[in-house]
Amino acid sequence: MTEVLSSVEICVDRIIEAVGPDIRVGAPLGLGKPVQLLNALYQRVAADPALSLHIYTALCLEVPRPGSHIEEGLAGPIMERIFGDYEELAFLAPFKRGEMPANVQLSELYFKAGSMKNHRVAQQNYISSNYTHIARDMLAAGINVMLQMVASEGEGDQRRLSFSCNPDISPEILQRRVNLSSKVYFAAQVHSHLPFMEHDAETDPENFDWIVDNADYDKTLFAVPNAAVPLRDYATALHASSLIEDGGTLQIGIGSLGDAVAHACILRHRNNAAYRQLVNAISNEKLPTSRDLGEFNEGLYVSTEMFVNGMMHLIEQDVVKRRVYDDLSLQSGLNEGRIDAVVDARLWDYGRESGLIPRQLDQASLQRLAYWGILPGDLALTESGLILGGQSLANDLDDTATRDALLQAQSGKALRHGRVLHGGFFLGPRDFYRKLRELDEQGHERICMTGVQRTNQLLLDYPLYCAQRRRARFINTGMIAALNGAVASDALEDGTVISGVGGQYNFVAMAHDLPGARSVLCIRATRGEGKQLQSNIVPFYGYTTIPKHLRDVIVTEYGVADLRGQSDAEVIRRMINIADSRFQPQLLEYAKRHGKLPQDYSVPFSARHNTPEKLARALKSAVANQLLPDYPFGTELTDSELALAASLRRIKALSDEPAHFISSAFKALLHRGDEEAARPFLERVHLEHPETTREFLIKQLLMMELEERGMLKVS
Repeated sequence: MTEVLSSVEICVDRIIEAVGPDIRVGAPLGLGKPVQLLNALYQRVAADPALSLHIYTALCLEVPRPGSHIEEGLAGPIMERIFGDYEELAFLAPFKRGEMPANVQLSELYFKAGSMKNHRVAQQNYISSNYTHIARDMLAAGINVMLQMVASEGEGDQRRLSFSCNPDISPEILQRRVNLSSKVYFAAQVHSHLPFMEHDAETDPENFDWIVDNADYDKTLFAVPNAAVPLRDYATALHASSLIEDGGTLQIGIGSLGDAVAHACILRHRNNAAYRQLVNAISNEKLPTSRDLGEFNEGLYVSTEMFVNGMMHLIEQDVVKRRVYDDLSLQSGLNEGRIDAVVDARLWDYGRESGLIPRQLDQASLQRLAYWGILPGDLALTESGLILGGQSLANDLDDTATRDALLQAQSGKALRHGRVLHGGFFLGPRDFYRKLRELDEQGHERICMTGVQRTNQLLLDYPLYCAQRRRARFINTGMIAALNGAVASDALEDGTVISGVGGQYNFVAMAHDLPGARSVLCIRATRGEGKQLQSNIVPFYGYTTIPKHLRDVIVTEYGVADLRGQSDAEVIRRMINIADSRFQPQLLEYAKRHGKLPQDYSVPFSARHNTPEKLARALKSAVANQLLPDYPFGTELTDSELALAASLRRIKALSDEPAHFISSAFKALLHRGDEEAARPFLERVHLEHPETTREFLIKQLLMMELEERGMLKVS
């Protein structure tokens, strides 16, 4: 029997009583962790050497820490505004300091990017697993408790629970635990501000052994602020978005590049002439005539592991609107254009021909057709026939009177329960959560949070998912690409894990298995500045996330390299064509030296000017006209905070290149800024009274930067 508790401490008592001293906890990635319950369990075990705790999870969220007192001045109020009274995971700080109690272990399957780069224990405990295998691997590790934050509606016997932000693996573990030799207990912590997601995310409260429900634990939900989108990410997104076909399927990842792709799709749909002009302006070659750059009239369907804020904007802007249905016959008829998503005579005739509509109804077929909206919900089946609104009808759907009556009752009505998005988990800004909480009935019908068993693979129902995910484009990011088309996305050559494979391999493999699908991996052409500048397209690399035999489409800010089915030589040519031109000679020389390109080959003239300066010129007017805004989906920062942040970023970039920093600092020293006008900005970042020479130079640079941005009156 499910026990509803008011205290996480009591729940910890129940867990220890049930599983004994060796506690192996599984918890979802990201937002779905029940923080107070996890913290209470950690603190109990940390205080009792007779107990042991091993936590298996992914993506432990933590509030960003400013790197200096200058950054603290800017970021402190912003952090307080965004994160409020969010309670952090109690084990993270001691774990990162190397002070975790000996009887507690943490194993993550996915890191926040770069957060554990220099942490030896985290690197040693990391578990590499495809997202679709995480449930399997957690169970293989022997987890005996699964903890989950949930949304709740109703009281007592009327209570409904939802996995909300994270139905990605927990329902699968519930399903698998039936066949296990030892029990896996489930504990839930209710959060009243968590959006209640319906459909596959909804779960029976009886699936949980314990439910903690106490409003005192409703701390601020962790929210990820919208990131600024750099110009080169916009360029990459413009290239990638040109590969998306109307009427197709979309998956994009988190971060500035995902936001840029979503914004590019909206621009393509809402201002198509400007979009086409921008794509042509940054393309080195004439675009293939087969590439469709038109508006999204039919619209897109989204099947994604992560439901990001940009996707909500795509729904709102009428880009994501293609509905799919979990019935192969229905979906096939829509794909073939034999029916539309409304009930009419065409649908009825197709239904009888295809077997979607049987000649005689039984209770199962009646419920199924009423669910889709093909038959009226008040149609009743009796031993003698059918009854509709008091009218008796023959249970023969080829009977003219029966057909006419049933068709007339539903004619012109839209099919029901079509989905425009299936997602495995969500994480985003506060405004995103608010929109999800405020979904109306139609909004809930269109969005289905579900397991990664569904979103990240085809195995559960290959024919149906192929029909739904037509012309799919899976757009993700990588770190480094080799000339042979292999990509490293989650770890470095020396084995250091940066993040994790997550679902990337799943989507790349699916793109090769799914008819008409393509995997699009986006790589920034370079990293670093000045003397630290390096190419992210390299001759070879000692680690791969995506092997060369799964190479497909790679995109940088400089263009598109379609690699599928190409020879090694052609792959290398196309990879060099999208590399930064400052590194093309070395790449070309390496390929020739190793016999992979003819000695007389040279880079085409059209690709010899891949530089940031050329991109900046091509997109200058679009930036000025706000077609490519810094924050395409808004920001919680004020205008003065935005100006300060941008100025400090530029100063930091200058400091990474000493020669530029010295020349700019000299210019700033000669500049006579209006210190009084700058006072509010200087006070905010603790620079009104600089204590060191460096701080004094930063103060002068900042005043000059702010004045150039028009934030200060000219002295």
